[in-house]
Amino acid sequence: MTEPSDIRAGRPIPTGSSFELFAWFFMRVSGVLLLLLALGHLAVMHLINSIHTIDYDFVAERWSGDWGMFWRSYDWLLLSLALLHGSNGLRTILDDFIRPGGWRTFWMSVLYSATFIFLAVGSIIVFTFSPL
Repeated sequence: MTEPSDIRAGRPIPTGSSFELFAWFFMRVSGVLLLLLALGHLAVMHLINSIHTIDYDFVAERWSGDWGMFWRSYDWLLLSLALLHGSNGLRTILDDFIRPGGWRTFWMSVLYSATFIFLAVGSIIVFTFSPL
């Protein structure tokens, strides 16, 4: 039985284009940030507060109080990093499994369009929210 000469796990650092290097680096940084943000979200929403108290009024009070801009920024950062991290991962999967040509162009267009629409709608909701 032969031992592999390189037993590193994960994708190797890309050397072809600067975009691929940036995307590779972004996945690592956003993953760590997402872990910290998700743990903070879990603590605030499920450990400190009861799930029975989390409703529209809870969010409206949190987003309009003294710390409102902090919570809006926190929630927006969590939303945008999760969306961009996930779409970058899906882009990598599409690159790996769909051959260059019409189908790859179609699915990449769908991915980029959906990412843009969800990010735009999420940003509008977070930053223009006004409690009733």
